[in-house]
Amino acid sequence: MTTTAKIIKTYEPWEKILSMGITSPKELSIIPDQDSAGIQKVAESYPMFINPYYLKLLKTKGDPIYGQAVPDIREITKLDGLDDPLNEEGLSPVPGLTHKYPDRALFLISSRCAMYCRFCNRKRKVGHPSMVTKESIKEGIAYIKATKTIRDVLLSGGDPLLLQDNELAHILEKIHSIPHVEIIRIGTRVPCTLPQRVTPKLTKMLKRFHPLYINTHFNHPSEITSEAASACALLADAGIPIGCQTVLLNGINDNPSVIRRLMQKLLTIRVKPYYLFQADLAKGTSHFWTPLEKGLEIMSELQGYTTGLCIPRFIIDLPHGGGKIPVTPSYIKDTAGEKLIIKNYQGKEYIYPIKPH
Repeated sequence: MTTTAKIIKTYEPWEKILSMGITSPKELSIIPDQDSAGIQKVAESYPMFINPYYLKLLKTKGDPIYGQAVPDIREITKLDGLDDPLNEEGLSPVPGLTHKYPDRALFLISSRCAMYCRFCNRKRKVGHPSMVTKESIKEGIAYIKATKTIRDVLLSGGDPLLLQDNELAHILEKIHSIPHVEIIRIGTRVPCTLPQRVTPKLTKMLKRFHPLYINTHFNHPSEITSEAASACALLADAGIPIGCQTVLLNGINDNPSVIRRLMQKLLTIRVKPYYLFQADLAKGTSHFWTPLEKGLEIMSELQGYTTGLCIPRFIIDLPHGGGKIPVTPSYIKDTAGEKLIIKNYQGKEYIYPIKPH
């Protein structure tokens, strides 16, 4: 792969790496037949941004990194799906905050990401400064403080870890001081897409706000690098539990052996597989969608073939704000009187009493 992006050194500050990100096909030379005009046209509707660290993981056109990061003309020619697939705007009592479930709230505090994922369910607004403002953050904190049923706050965006340490600390202090908020979670892809952002200074600051949890997002084994491992080690050593929310993506990771290897490698860097998401039905992402049966097949290929620690829950986040539901393969074949006929991971049938004595 050749690219006009500058070569980076792993010890360079994360801000410098981020400042060298590419935003147009003119800065990207992967192979001679790339669709530069198509990439540019898509980027005019859905911004493109790839930082040099993540770009160096890209080997060839069409590989799992390319598919996640480089705009595809199908984003604007295949119009299936919804602008706001989870009805976040409809469930927002104040701008930037979604209150879907009784005891928790999703709070957007950043409009930027270290890499703009082409399958993002918020692609309608990520990368636009108006997505998050000082006023929306102020209103969001006020709403959380006034709504005593909220015990769990998930900070998201954009990526919250792209805020400067002092900016993030200010928001965390405000939320942490609210008596009825019991836990804070941060949703971030930074450990995967810009691991240099996770510094000792950042983790020292985050430690002040326990109980604090991080859900990160790796989609392919090739994203688990030595840099990513170091970032996750800093977070884990700070006592922050880390979970991974992987999205099942057509042509990227919709293969049982790829998902199994990803989940196994996550455990080696102290990240617990948490969710395997069916891709959201966001407009401009239909080329990533997979049949539901594919996810069930993958879950079947995980069960029994690797440790239970490796097995996430397969989740559909229902359109129109219906919420998350787990989907599992069916292991119960039939009932026979007071007994169940159950198949195991090898397909063998066993009899199990409904009412054990």
